Amino acid sequence: MLTYTLRRLLGMIPTILIISVVCFAVIKLQPGNFTDQYLEDPRFTRATADAIRRQLGLDQPAAVQYLRWLWGVVSRFDFGYSFFQNRPVTSVIGELLGWTVLISGLTLLVSWLVAVPLGIYTAFNRNGLGAQIANFFGYIGLAVPDFLASLLLVAFVLSLGGTNVGGILSSKYIDAPWSWPKVLDLLNHLWIPVIAIGLEGVAGLMRQMRASMLDVLTQDYVRTAKAKGLTQQKVIWRHAVRNAINPMISLAGLSLPALISGTIVASIVLNLPTIGPMLYTSLLNKDQYMALTLLMMSAVLLLLGNLLSDLLLAWSDPRVRYS
Repeated sequence: MLTYTLRRLLGMIPTILIISVVCFAVIKLQPGNFTDQYLEDPRFTRATADAIRRQLGLDQPAAVQYLRWLWGVVSRFDFGYSFFQNRPVTSVIGELLGWTVLISGLTLLVSWLVAVPLGIYTAFNRNGLGAQIANFFGYIGLAVPDFLASLLLVAFVLSLGGTNVGGILSSKYIDAPWSWPKVLDLLNHLWIPVIAIGLEGVAGLMRQMRASMLDVLTQDYVRTAKAKGLTQQKVIWRHAVRNAINPMISLAGLSLPALISGTIVASIVLNLPTIGPMLYTSLLNKDQYMALTLLMMSAVLLLLGNLLSDLLLAWSDPRVRYS
């Protein structure tokens, strides 16, 4: 297994290089560059805009710009300079990464903890009233986008007289040191994005788990286990769930890139300090090194997620072996 893991990690290096070239090429295909916005401002002359362009290195060929960025990453772990934020990319991402991991990670955790048991329950009680209600809300979760769910939750809180909507902390706690009142205020803000962003995830994962369970329940080994007189709990957890969870493990690897790109619209609506809106802003303002770094982070998370899924699949299923 160690040899397999090392081989996969080494194989990621050329893949990441190819992805970086493609991402940078796509970014450069946008017409114009960051300094074009200065030409629309009457306070800047074309000569001033050209001077800024030379200062930022945007007058160099695209290949030179990419190689300089790549050399900075390899030699100094320097991901370039954010033109729009006017500071290093690592500084901007460092401020937002913690909140992004907290919100997205908590949302993914809650989604899986809710969706997997619901999928098991609806599979075993597919004709019951509870399963029908769960499926009904599952369809609603799939149909309602996260930004609309965010707006509905905000309207609901405001209609009840609440004020803790938008952002991640109340204004009086933003610069305050951490304390129990600040933690409680954080939790009072977190439930809206967790529900709004996680609603679609819960619905989709529940449907996936339900379909996987229904497929497993028709297998011969499940019928044999029932015929031997095993209790329903043993049939569910020892035989059915253990095999039905394998497709979900493979699906889990695809969830990691959602840490960056899965909360863009909802984060904008709720004014959340996450990386998603920064990716949108950087693409909109042609902030090429910021956009390239965030796209590369998403690609690396996808590769690592697939590797972790394969390793977890081999751990959970003795039939899977990597040589």
